[in-house]
Amino acid sequence: MNFCSECGGTVVLRVPSGDHLPRHVCPDCGTIHYQNPKMVVGCIPEWEDKVLLCRRAIEPRYGLWTLPAGFMENGETTLEGAARETWEEAGARIEVGGLYTLYNLPHINQVYFMFRARLLDLDFQPGIESLETRLFTEAEIPWDDIAFRTVRATLEQYFNDRRAGSFDFHFGDIRTR
Repeated sequence: MNFCSECGGTVVLRVPSGDHLPRHVCPDCGTIHYQNPKMVVGCIPEWEDKVLLCRRAIEPRYGLWTLPAGFMENGETTLEGAARETWEEAGARIEVGGLYTLYNLPHINQVYFMFRARLLDLDFQPGIESLETRLFTEAEIPWDDIAFRTVRATLEQYFNDRRAGSFDFHFGDIRTR
């Protein structure tokens, strides 16, 4: 960051009074520009013994498979964001259930919230960010072509829980290798 979004002044990187981390601070108007993690929301759309995946039409990870998910927008809840992302990426109507996984990715400043969801019907189609949408059984999942570690971890946990007959909330950290 070079310039203040409030007054246009040149910002400096320093530890503000009462803080302990360096922040971009505008010496002209005193605005402190905090940079915080991005929230990613999505879901596991379920239909019978299958889950809905989307093949990405955008970078990063173009052409690989993912669960419908994306950055939360200002003014929406995590549930609203998960439903919106599912509609935008898969054209699917869902009933969002409980929070299923929460993964911290501190190396890229993201937090993933993945919910279980029930597809309301089979009327879905790729959105602008997807090349293809498809229902998969566990055996059909293209494991070698999953786009993100968070999605792979969520799917692995989901199928383990389904075999065990009990779905619990799971959380953890995914760090660089």
